[in-house]
Amino acid sequence: MPCTTLLVGKLASADGSTLIARNSDSGAGSYTPKKFVAVLPQDQPRSYTSVISKVTIELPDDPMPYACVPNAMKDEGEWASAGINAANVAMTATETITSNPRVQGADPLVKGGIGEEDLVTIVLPYVRTAKEGCLRLGSLLEQYGTYEMNGIGFCDGKDVWWLETIGGHHWMARRLPDDAYSVIPNQLGLDFFDFSDPENFIGSADLETFVKDNSLDLRMDPEEPFNPRDAFGSHDDSDHTYNTPRAWWALKQLNPNSFAWTGPEADFTPDSNDLPWCLVPEKKITVEDVKYILSGHYQGTPFDPYLHHGDTSMAGAFRTIGINRTDYLGCCQVKTDAPSILWLAYASNPFNVMVPFYTDITDTPAYVRDTTEAVSTDSFYWTSRMIAAMADACDRESAIFIERYQNTVGGRCRRILNEYTPQIQSAADEGKAVQLCMEVNDKVAAVTKDEAEKCLGEVLKALSNSMKNAFSRSDA
Repeated sequence: MPCTTLLVGKLASADGSTLIARNSDSGAGSYTPKKFVAVLPQDQPRSYTSVISKVTIELPDDPMPYACVPNAMKDEGEWASAGINAANVAMTATETITSNPRVQGADPLVKGGIGEEDLVTIVLPYVRTAKEGCLRLGSLLEQYGTYEMNGIGFCDGKDVWWLETIGGHHWMARRLPDDAYSVIPNQLGLDFFDFSDPENFIGSADLETFVKDNSLDLRMDPEEPFNPRDAFGSHDDSDHTYNTPRAWWALKQLNPNSFAWTGPEADFTPDSNDLPWCLVPEKKITVEDVKYILSGHYQGTPFDPYLHHGDTSMAGAFRTIGINRTDYLGCCQVKTDAPSILWLAYASNPFNVMVPFYTDITDTPAYVRDTTEAVSTDSFYWTSRMIAAMADACDRESAIFIERYQNTVGGRCRRILNEYTPQIQSAADEGKAVQLCMEVNDKVAAVTKDEAEKCLGEVLKALSNSMKNAFSRSDA
């Protein structure tokens, strides 16, 4: 799927949590309704068969419960795109990434292998650390192969890891530095890999030999650091309109003063092939910053499709981060001393809200769980889709209503978290903590539904006033 990922280390985040977040975007012209569910051990399959590739995998008999965001309709399988398990390990899968013919020739993709549809289901319930998540997924890739190139994020309360597949069976993973963040568009992105540092870099057992035997190392000087992006990634002209501009804009937001981003003396531009995979931000990153970045449409640049003044000749030139066909945004927030939260938004991010749900639960609120094919204001997914489509059509007129909606929901949800988090942390037993988590989730859903319906009404009125058959004279 065409997506954008943002990873944040614990020393780079505002509250010491690790954050892994991703927009899950459907292909051009398509939309995939999503839902938020709790998967209990009795609901987890022991023998799993992929709908797309038909591969069958026997799974361990001791799965942990987890909460995740699968497709509402199962015609293409689960696609449990992000989740957090009972060990407070989070996973987001996947960021579809690019490759090159040399890699595909050396290790062809496997038609009957595993893919994005499967990964959360066959990995997340069985891992207790982020690194263990990489190792389990890596072993499955080596055994079954994959039919696509993907990037997958894992985090626990201490570490963030990023895994990228290489061809049909190979893979590599890097631990994100604690004080850094990373923005990944739909490209193989790792720009550094140290084969001699297993604490921070792991991969297929034969990865170094694979690189050498297939002449994938493009370094002129073997003493220079190995660059996986050069060896395994793409270098296509289309990357400069679809991929690199997204990373450029996001890095520009979080490190505005670290580099020159525009002008003839720019260090980096939208078509730079050497954008850093990770940077230390100029200030600590909040969940709200994550939402802003993953809603990005090049605001503040000539490339903003919503630009209404000045020279608009380049408006809409690049693929935005916050695109029309986003199905959901999931931001997994994990700390060692607080309950984990999956922040959830549905539909196009410039016009939606991202709200927090605890994941140590046995069920989820109907407003985010019971998505169907039928359009309904009883569904957070469909209400978000309607608000976004209407607000886009009258973006200037509806801007104030979207801003109020986002600020009001954000503030009300934060107050709920502030009230309940200490109670959950001091709960006498696990059952009481689960009960409190579910109570919070119900309150968050109720607040969100209330404010979403108000916003929908305001945006509907604004759009109605701009209909082509409008006329200024009234009958009265």
